[in-house]
Amino acid sequence: MNLKKSLLIALVLSVIGITTWELYWRSQGLYPTLNDEKALWAKERTKLESATKNDVVIIGASRAYFDIQKEVWKKITGRKPIQLASTGSSALPALHDIVENTSYNGTLIVGVTPAVLFSTTYPGAPPWNRIQSKIDFYQDMTYAQKANYFLSVPLQENLVLMSADEEEWADDIDLKALLKRIKLGKRTKGETLPNFYNFGDVSADRNMAMSAKTAKDTAFANTIIRVWNFFGRTSPPPDKEATTAYFMKDAQKFIDRGGNLILIRAPSSGGTRMAENKFFGRKDFWDSLVGLAKVKAYHFEDYPQLKNLTCPEESHLSQEDAVYFTTELAKIMLADKAITNTKTH
Repeated sequence: MNLKKSLLIALVLSVIGITTWELYWRSQGLYPTLNDEKALWAKERTKLESATKNDVVIIGASRAYFDIQKEVWKKITGRKPIQLASTGSSALPALHDIVENTSYNGTLIVGVTPAVLFSTTYPGAPPWNRIQSKIDFYQDMTYAQKANYFLSVPLQENLVLMSADEEEWADDIDLKALLKRIKLGKRTKGETLPNFYNFGDVSADRNMAMSAKTAKDTAFANTIIRVWNFFGRTSPPPDKEATTAYFMKDAQKFIDRGGNLILIRAPSSGGTRMAENKFFGRKDFWDSLVGLAKVKAYHFEDYPQLKNLTCPEESHLSQEDAVYFTTELAKIMLADKAITNTKTH
């Protein structure tokens, strides 16, 4: 009898504790979201195994992730793209994975964020390791990991307290993240990364969109801009020669087997765009790569309907502008016969 009573008390206290914790974080303006984790990427990567010549795959960094909206693309072209872009990631490991581990030869859209694509080929560097770890997870994924993901999704979609993104944002609320907020004095010299808050919401099919708060709250958007400024000051110089050679080797393999490779340069604005012009000049990086690859390429500055788009935090479009960008980009590509309209009439 005492055991049953103890169990009942423990259950009641657990429910009260969990409910209180959930309501507290909701009162702070947080809401349930999916975690942009390796398992989510792996789920999308699985689609590549059965992809056909008519399918479109997107790789690259976060601009290709945020700025191309999947449902909008489908509305214009008739087919939803497979979204394999990854925040803060070089496109090179993903391109290599597609070339070496699949027979896919459809349309591959490569988002070119110069500071990331041309950054490095060193496996331990964050732009490389961030996406490579997703690729490795997909290749080595166990049944237990698959089950864990599918069981966790309903909880993530309904409970704020399940927020624990792998990117370790400053506003995560898991125990590890909360402990990291405790400051016990500065142990290292030099600059430290400013608080980097999550500014996007992802869906179950990996459609990423900027949060409404980022788009509307200038003060919040400025916290993200400070992070871009930090990266600009502290990142090592680009390794253009090695990254270009690596890209060209895999790009040529993809093209030789009948693949349709397309380069896109999504918008940036403000101080970030000024820094890119200074350190990653279009002639030396974008034009150089396009000239070597000899593929269809689309730079936002070349189109009057795209060149004046403004990014709230200087590097990604709001959801509203991403819908517009996706619509116009798809129309441009269709008119240029870079892609085909697979809609049935």
